[in-house]
Amino acid sequence: MTNYQVLDLTKASTNLHGNKNFKLKLNLEKAKSTQKSTLISFGGAYSNHISALAEIGKANGFKTVGIIRGEELGKNLQLTLSNNPSLQKAHLNGMHFKFISRETYRQKNSPQFIKLLQNEFPNSYIIPEGGTNDLAVKGCEEILTQETSSFNFICCPVGTGGTISGIINASKSHQTVLGFPALKGDFLNSEIKKYTNKTNWRLITDYHFGGYAKINEALVTFINDYKKSKNILLDPIYTAKMIFGLEDLIQLGYFPQNSRILAIHTGGLQGISGMNTLLSKKGLPTIEI
Repeated sequence: MTNYQVLDLTKASTNLHGNKNFKLKLNLEKAKSTQKSTLISFGGAYSNHISALAEIGKANGFKTVGIIRGEELGKNLQLTLSNNPSLQKAHLNGMHFKFISRETYRQKNSPQFIKLLQNEFPNSYIIPEGGTNDLAVKGCEEILTQETSSFNFICCPVGTGGTISGIINASKSHQTVLGFPALKGDFLNSEIKKYTNKTNWRLITDYHFGGYAKINEALVTFINDYKKSKNILLDPIYTAKMIFGLEDLIQLGYFPQNSRILAIHTGGLQGISGMNTLLSKKGLPTIEI
């Protein structure tokens, strides 16, 4: 019988941020060594990365700035915060927000925009959206340990590609890494190839549920049933889609008999409150916390 084991990074870490601890670890060390006082990064209104950066940055003595997609959110900040648990938590951890239009947001990686940010926020250290860069990938290599070397397959949800790239780099020659993207599109293959030369990986693209932050009643039911049966709470953006896909593949006979499969729970639990707000507005069932 083919079964799997969950490596829950929300339990392995000291808080609920899961893989964000690994992605930010070496970036924070670099910011400290270069004597930067402010961390800047980018995200949408319900970004796990933004919330994690605010809390981890505060704990390490940094000011934090979130460049948030959607200038309309900044017109009435108190109203936005009252309707958005993710931004509210980041705000309570001292994060300053800069809300920009979606058109401007698309220019966030351009040298001109980066220079404007550095002028506006002197002595700052800029971290990409989702936290993915060379240091983040290096930090994520620490997710795998000697204890994980006995598994044949390692499954990981994929957002910007940083976490899975680190896992691929740290994987053994007998292991296959399967990534389950939370987004539609084929761009992630080329993104991951920027950070690894290994070829023992592939992306399973059939379980994104319509794209990033898309969710339906079936996935909500799956999350709630999984919590009841396994006592593990899954986030709706990333890990729930991976586990749903993994269990479906097992039923379809995708894996050889007696395969040893490790599924990595990357965190994102803080985003459930925000997702429940959206689900309630749509008249859909909510995730039981």
